Amino acid sequence: MTKRKFVDSEKHKLIEELLKKADHKIAVIWACECAEHVLSYFEEKYLDDNRPRKAIEAGRLWVGGQITVSQARKAAFKAHAAARDVDKGDQSAIFAARSAAHAAATVHVKNTPWLLPHTPLKLSIFIITLMDLP
Repeated sequence: MTKRKFVDSEKHKLIEELLKKADHKIAVIWACECAEHVLSYFEEKYLDDNRPRKAIEAGRLWVGGQITVSQARKAAFKAHAAARDVDKGDQSAIFAARSAAHAAATVHVKNTPWLLPHTPLKLSIFIITLMDLP
């Protein structure tokens, strides 16, 4: 089986600047979209664990005014716990769960994704390649 490798893109700074100017809710929506885009890397191996998906849903519910910031933060913490429960060798699943967690955390602090190492926004500008690693 091939392993997935994430490679940082040159567009990182440009997207970071655009997000600084974006509305908070737009930033949350984008973070959720990015996280959902890579969620399959988690769900394909951890079928019974819905914590990352629930975190993405929490971000969207907050945008719609259906839950509080506190509720979204709790969902983010649970998605981080899901990432910690993943086999340490499965970086794709860890990145995906952390992306979901940071999407929900963006509700609390708009620029949270740029302060943390594994983020839905950063993942959105990674080039995902499938390659055989030695």
